[in-house]
Amino acid sequence: MLLDPHQSRLALRTALEHRFALLAVNADSPSAVYDVLEAARRCDAPVIIETSLWQLQGRSFGAGDAALGLARYLADLAVLAGSERFAGVPVLFHTDHVKGPVTVPLLTAAVRGLAIDFGGRTALLAPSTVSLDSSELSEEENLRILRLLADAAEEAGRPLTLEVEAGVDDGITPLETARDLIGGIERTHPGRVWLWAPGVGTRHGLDGGEMPAFDPQAVASHRELAGDLTGRPIGIALHGSSGLPETALGEAVAAGVTKVNWSSESLLLRAQAARDYYRGQGDQLEKGRPRFKTTAMDNGLQSFIAERYLPAVEARIRILGGAGRARLVREALAVLPA
Repeated sequence: MLLDPHQSRLALRTALEHRFALLAVNADSPSAVYDVLEAARRCDAPVIIETSLWQLQGRSFGAGDAALGLARYLADLAVLAGSERFAGVPVLFHTDHVKGPVTVPLLTAAVRGLAIDFGGRTALLAPSTVSLDSSELSEEENLRILRLLADAAEEAGRPLTLEVEAGVDDGITPLETARDLIGGIERTHPGRVWLWAPGVGTRHGLDGGEMPAFDPQAVASHRELAGDLTGRPIGIALHGSSGLPETALGEAVAAGVTKVNWSSESLLLRAQAARDYYRGQGDQLEKGRPRFKTTAMDNGLQSFIAERYLPAVEARIRILGGAGRARLVREALAVLPA
């Protein structure tokens, strides 16, 4: 089931109350999306599918057109999450690293809702939760764009659930930044912020260098302050988790992390599996070989990748305490007013 912005707030609050985190995977192909949902189904866990600008513009979705990519991504996920196989899996769709000139028009269209035609029937689809990449923005620019998105949602009469980020790769974000950003958006558009992504000593990517010193106390401090600023429980979104050991992930969840982004390691696992597939099957990719077609077909490659990838996703979900927690989210959704 694909959750709307109101339902996503309930899922995030459930995670915070029961001290687990939702795995948020940057999935850059339809097969990756399917595999993440399948892992969540096997674990009976809620999950977040998120996408960045380069994935929306990639050949699996928009082929250079981010708006088309977002529409295709949402449509594909809506159909898949609504299917009988995944109907019991609470699924959030999140916009992750979106930056540059396309940020405002793309995300404004997203929060207003994208009208997508399904065989003559039009559905208005929107992300469950929204964020933008603030790495190249000043604090003032970041706040201005967040307010623009909130204004667009209000004008369209649409719900909006925001993740606010700042300084993720810059060490520990000062608490004063949280006061400026979260307090700033809360004063003008109360009730929109439900996730806060400060720097807590992690870094995006897998460059092989020494990781910064992760600080679970910074997580706890930012979680407490965000709650004070908004008057409601606010979970922390952890970016740059690929290089963190299992113990640190456990500490993060205990301190109040409710969303853990996973991209670099996920991409590497799938790419390495593809490499191994073609290395092992390469002799069949010649004319006249008996298994040429089955080797060349996408299903052969993607099935091989899934065998390697699914156990890793399931393990990540279990580390974050998400296994078996879909039931809690479903129970909370069942009593949500219509």
